[in-house]
Amino acid sequence: MLVTNREMRKNAYLCIIVHNKKRNIEIMDKNTLTGFLLIALVVIGFSYFGQPSQEEIIEQHRQDSIQKVQTKQAEKERITKENQERLKEYAALQDTTTLFGSAKKGNEQLVALQNSQIKLTLSNKGGNIISAELYGYKNQKKDNVILFDRNTASLNYTLPLKEENVNTKDYYFDIEDATDSTVTMALHSSKASMKLVYKLLPGTCMVNCSIQSQGIDPYLLPNQQYMLIDWQDTVMQQEKGFDFESRYSTLTYKLASESSTDYLSETESDRESIQEPVQWIAFKNQFFSSVMIGSTPFTQVQLSSDPMEKHTGRLKHYHANMQTEIPTQNRPVVFQFYFGPNQYQLLQGMDQYSVNGKELELENLVYLGWPLFRYINRYFTIYLFSWLTQWGLNMGVVLLILTLILKVLVYPTTRKSYLSSAKMRVLKPKLDEVQKKYPNKEDSMLMQQEIMATYSKYGVSPMSGCLPILLQTPIWIAMFNFVPNAIELRGQQFLWSDDLSTYDSIIEFNTQLPLIGDHISLFCLLFCGTNLLYSWMNMKLQKDSMASTQAAQQMKMMQWMMMLMPIFFFFVFNSYSAGLNYYYWISLLFSAITMWYLKWRTDDAKLLEQLEKNYEKNMKNPQKLSGMQARLQALQQEAIKQRMNQKKH
Repeated sequence: MLVTNREMRKNAYLCIIVHNKKRNIEIMDKNTLTGFLLIALVVIGFSYFGQPSQEEIIEQHRQDSIQKVQTKQAEKERITKENQERLKEYAALQDTTTLFGSAKKGNEQLVALQNSQIKLTLSNKGGNIISAELYGYKNQKKDNVILFDRNTASLNYTLPLKEENVNTKDYYFDIEDATDSTVTMALHSSKASMKLVYKLLPGTCMVNCSIQSQGIDPYLLPNQQYMLIDWQDTVMQQEKGFDFESRYSTLTYKLASESSTDYLSETESDRESIQEPVQWIAFKNQFFSSVMIGSTPFTQVQLSSDPMEKHTGRLKHYHANMQTEIPTQNRPVVFQFYFGPNQYQLLQGMDQYSVNGKELELENLVYLGWPLFRYINRYFTIYLFSWLTQWGLNMGVVLLILTLILKVLVYPTTRKSYLSSAKMRVLKPKLDEVQKKYPNKEDSMLMQQEIMATYSKYGVSPMSGCLPILLQTPIWIAMFNFVPNAIELRGQQFLWSDDLSTYDSIIEFNTQLPLIGDHISLFCLLFCGTNLLYSWMNMKLQKDSMASTQAAQQMKMMQWMMMLMPIFFFFVFNSYSAGLNYYYWISLLFSAITMWYLKWRTDDAKLLEQLEKNYEKNMKNPQKLSGMQARLQALQQEAIKQRMNQKKH
């Protein structure tokens, strides 16, 4: 019984355990199902709410495309770089087989030639001068003037050989010798050599360059015994006024057969092919030049000049391509280079350094005008100006004295011109009487004939007043060419002007105004104002000397000219140099003072009395008319006869 109870208890216990397990299983199944359901809901929600927008999808596609392109580009660059390296290795291998192939690799070395006037920097890369620094001349930054540098200038000699073209710019020369005055550089190979020797002449800006070769004859082409020269430079702006400096900056050259020079356009792009031999070529600024001179003339010369934009710091791009002889051991090719100022007498003295004994005539780089005006400047103005500068005076004072001397020299013609106008003025009442006799327009020829006869009877020649003015005009034009090219005025201060070689400015603008520019020149205003005063005085003088009808017809035109000419001059001369405007101002001022002085000293009553005496003398002893008066009278008489014949018919 006890066993049975124990078993019964055991069975009951087992039943309870089984029931609890079934219950836990049921509970677990419900929790699992709920968990999976929640997980599914979370996944579905994340998938729905976390998916990218259409814009994000497009952007991702774009980024993927960029990444693919970058990957391809990087791979392409890698392949290109590898190919370039292979080409370099191949070229280096080939260079070793050329005439001077080993000299295509090396290290650049710089060497200087210098004296009291100039410092030249040379590089063994190309064997050329890469910079020219002038002592004693300052640029706008108050540093020494540098004519050119390696960034904008280049010079290359090409030897056309059978298998290759030897371009000196591609080779590193060996510097064999170097002093302050001489540099020797050379290319060497087992078969040939090429040597460049530079020599800076003492106390000058002149450099001699000798090119010599040895063992090169077997490699020369049989029908091309010449060396090519390629020279170019984008010249620097040295002065304050871009437009004014550019106007006087030109590519200039001189033919071997002529003494004069020619040049390319100052304002526009220009090209020129010259078949005649050329002695020298100059890359010219307003006050400085780089000149290449051949001991034997250059042939097949091709020149070009292109203006640069304002505010670039450069004026023009010059390019010269030409031929010369092949340098050999027995016949070296010699060049001369001039890197220096355009000072007339200094350039004139360069003839003594000519290697072939011929006159260089570099002084023609200083433009002095057309032949008549050039002769005035060359044989008078320059020597007078140089004599005055020797006294150590301020350049403004030098121009003042120069102007005064010129006015004294032309005073006799000025006085003659004024007296001619004064004689016509005192005769005006008699001319008015003549005019009253011919009120009709068809009788104007008769009136003019009688007026000319009246002038002749009183010993007055209307043309005598014009001739002195014509004689003074060449001086004005000569000074117009001389003053802007006088380097002695460069950097010279006077009154309110910091530099007489460029414009002075009392008002400056931040922009370019039409016709005016970016400033107003006070010297130009004074010149135009004095011109207005002088024109008014001339107009009044002419009015008093004319007959009434003539005055009425001509005064209107003169009034317009009086008002318009100073305005025109202002627009033209506002950008010109202060020295030129200053000269014209004081010249006109002296002219106005001279005219006032002559008017003050002239007694009209005494002058008329003298004319009456001339009249009585001529009436007693009639004289034949002068050539001009006789021709004029003959034309008038012929016109009168034709008119009379027309009236008859």
